[in-house]
Amino acid sequence: MVDSWVTKKLRAASPSVFGLYCMTAAFGTYFCMYAFRKPFTAATYPDVVWLGLGLKSLLIISQVAGYALSKFIGIKIVSEMPARKRAITILGLIGIAEFALLLFAYTPAPWNCVWLFVNGLPLGMVFGLVLGFLEGRQTTEALAAGLCASFIVASGFVKSVGRAMIDDLGVETSWMPVTTGLIFVAPLLLFVWLLAQIPPPNAEDTVIRQPRRPMKASERKQFFTKYAASLIALITIYVLLSIARSVRDDFAVEIWADLGTTNTPSVFAISEFWIAVLIMIACGFSVFIRNNRTALFSTLIALAVGFLVTLVATTGHSLGFLSPMGFMILLGFGMYLPYVVFHTTIFERMIAVSGEPANVGFLMYLADAAGYLGYVAVLLFKNFETKDLNYLSMLKAISLIVGIISVLLTGWLFLHFSKRFRPQVGTHGGDN
Repeated sequence: MVDSWVTKKLRAASPSVFGLYCMTAAFGTYFCMYAFRKPFTAATYPDVVWLGLGLKSLLIISQVAGYALSKFIGIKIVSEMPARKRAITILGLIGIAEFALLLFAYTPAPWNCVWLFVNGLPLGMVFGLVLGFLEGRQTTEALAAGLCASFIVASGFVKSVGRAMIDDLGVETSWMPVTTGLIFVAPLLLFVWLLAQIPPPNAEDTVIRQPRRPMKASERKQFFTKYAASLIALITIYVLLSIARSVRDDFAVEIWADLGTTNTPSVFAISEFWIAVLIMIACGFSVFIRNNRTALFSTLIALAVGFLVTLVATTGHSLGFLSPMGFMILLGFGMYLPYVVFHTTIFERMIAVSGEPANVGFLMYLADAAGYLGYVAVLLFKNFETKDLNYLSMLKAISLIVGIISVLLTGWLFLHFSKRFRPQVGTHGGDN
């Protein structure tokens, strides 16, 4: 395949120019994807109850169920996807999601929940395809931090857009999601084209970070078996973290109301903007740690710090030391720091230090599949067993549980990796 003029320029570009280009393309693509996924959560849907579920809970459960199934499918699809097919696949998946939102607008409640399941089914694979353009490089952590900033900022931004369309433009609730998606079609096409021009990792990247290539089923099984103990611990942390982060994100409207704060559209974007800035600064620095083993242990420290911040934020607000905005920003930082570290560094450096040919898409989708499945279970439990528990109380309870368990598991991983990846032995080894 002949390189485009943009790809040729990128091959010869300075690291800073190349990095800025990649972050812009990845950030923009995934930011736009959120406009096809999250706007519906900006509405409250107070008037419909079906099978004991409020309509908003039913819609979120439906979409998350589709998203969770997408992650299981993505274990195969994303890990096996050739680089040349990623861009067109991204556009096809988002196109299916937007068509599902159109059918959502036409279908009366509560039956329109079926179309949110269909909407979530393709979207769950987009992140892994975008990340495939960035992984396996010496600057992957910085590039992936830029990508992850998109889902921190985009979630609040598109909810602000959706809320403004309802409040200021009078768009009907059922039509708001598909209309919001249409606004982002043109920029999506531009950013995906930019993404498709990124050249693969160079020879030096491959030597330092290990080659990244599609994985067959037998290779995925072999890698998981070899590192089963550490992967199970990491995935357990990720499941707990995904549950807490998703509750905070999907029920932000209700949580802000429980906090006694006026639900102006801008409140979502403001809180998430500052979190994204802090996370990008914190995670971007890991690119300067060239030693893969050192970087892996540094990420474990970052995990522990994030969970401790979560505990401080929850306790501080309960004791009256933090304002609602301070609580949401600090709690968001504490959750997103380890969440982003998973996406940018842990699996990236684990592959590099292991010396095994693999790809991040496989490991990330194992974790994501389990995480969203756990979230669906929690939503069902909340709606059928603890209906009277408001979302703020639920968030605080989950945050405390996640913080305590995850700190303990992170400590165990630190000891485990210390034995498994010994500097004098090299970077190879498996879990027994």
